[in-house]
Amino acid sequence: MTQSWPMPDRVGSMALCASDPDNLLLALAGGVMLFDLATRTPLSPLLPIEADEPRTRLNDGRCDPQGRFVVGTYNQAPGEDAIGHWYRIDGRSGALQLERLPLPQVGVANACCFSPDGSRMVFTDSPTRTIWSVNYPAHGVPGKPEVFARIDDDDGYPDGACVDVAGGVWVALWDGAALQRFDAAGRPSLHIELPARRPTCPAFGGAALDHVYVTSARAPHAVGLTEDVEAQGALLVIGPQTLGAWRGRAEHRFVDSYQ
Repeated sequence: MTQSWPMPDRVGSMALCASDPDNLLLALAGGVMLFDLATRTPLSPLLPIEADEPRTRLNDGRCDPQGRFVVGTYNQAPGEDAIGHWYRIDGRSGALQLERLPLPQVGVANACCFSPDGSRMVFTDSPTRTIWSVNYPAHGVPGKPEVFARIDDDDGYPDGACVDVAGGVWVALWDGAALQRFDAAGRPSLHIELPARRPTCPAFGGAALDHVYVTSARAPHAVGLTEDVEAQGALLVIGPQTLGAWRGRAEHRFVDSYQ
């Protein structure tokens, strides 16, 4: 059965809440809020982010091991200049608290994920085709970014990403029609071609976390996209026969004040 929930605004990313399986932290275009799926109502006021910059909206985000949500912005203006930032939202104190992280400015924030031990954060500014890694202390701010991996021009752009139990980073390649795994050191280790030119984000699922689910973008006006899976977007599933021994890990949940 398929269910849908009308949202207050365009959703860039979201996280399940630790307090209740019906609660979500929503990264909407203009800010973040807690939302109750059961009642279809907000649980908190919208916390605006970059309200003084009309060109940006929130994009990719993920929870860190401490239960805080890290999210970056997307430049909606032509040119995708790096005018946005990465932010961290903490809900453990009883209200949503916002912190801007001291990371390079971004045009299209993507690939936000964390190593299994939580000591490293991975992220990208998609137009640069570079994936970065930083030290990520449990308390304090991230360190200096280091190059984790680069995507060749012919392979598209790094979009959403997730991490497996071995620390491998799985990246959807927008305009590259593929899912690429890098090992924990940033070396390519598996390349899976997909029947969609613009995959957007992978996620592990299934009872044993031995499947990868990949979303793809709807692009009905793009030149050369004639197949329905490309023209309308799709949810693709990759099984263990392709993944081999690699398995996913449970995602961290947002620790909110409703516990």
